[in-house]
Amino acid sequence: MFSRYEIVLKAGEVMPFRTFLWIEDRKDKAAYIFWNNFMRQLYPDITVESKNNNSELVKAVRSIDEICNRYIVVLDNSFDNLQVIMERHLLRQIADRKKNVVLLDIICFEYILLEFQELLSWIYAPNDEFLKKRADAIAAREMLVHSISSGVLNYKEIKEILKYDEHIDDHNIEQLAAKLLYSLTRNTGFEVSKGSIGDCWIKSCCEWGHRMNDDICGLDYHRLTVYEKMKRIHEGTSLKKKFLAAGLEEAL
Repeated sequence: MFSRYEIVLKAGEVMPFRTFLWIEDRKDKAAYIFWNNFMRQLYPDITVESKNNNSELVKAVRSIDEICNRYIVVLDNSFDNLQVIMERHLLRQIADRKKNVVLLDIICFEYILLEFQELLSWIYAPNDEFLKKRADAIAAREMLVHSISSGVLNYKEIKEILKYDEHIDDHNIEQLAAKLLYSLTRNTGFEVSKGSIGDCWIKSCCEWGHRMNDDICGLDYHRLTVYEKMKRIHEGTSLKKKFLAAGLEEAL
């Protein structure tokens, strides 16, 4: 179990170690912005570092030769992408030989937001016209999350997903999650694409700089601070369970 307060002995001295969260995403990408904000709010003593891509992340883990620090490693688990499967297998072999490295089993950051229990109630006001216009995407999201949370990974056979994405065979789970999340959030303060993440995810309500008078979301009448948002994402997704397995639960 990792702890912010654990100490190690070195050369007869008591020394505190540092904990790092290593991710594959570049600093200008939405995933890095999300993780950096999330950790700063809930685990401020953990430093988020970008390794720019999968290969560099694997190299960085392989090169760890000290035990004074701890490393939590996020390599997207796109379970139907052969290249990612091979990279994760290699990373697992390396990490298993290092006692100060733990891997988080996360499909991708877009899927974390997609599975968030309050996603729709945050994005849309109760009578929002988008609830009807985006009914196919909403149904596909519901069935995808239900399928994966139930351990059923053949999501490409689900009729609601096939209806939403007629080119599903051209996409892997990470691509589908990103596409679905964008479909649900576009033209809102929660919009997420590979290159950007909406202010409404990473700022307190309501600090969206481009908000118009008719931009009303589900949080309009019970606004949250950015800390409260991150805490609810932690509680309302698989992150709580995965962080507990990494020994981080007591940090909250």
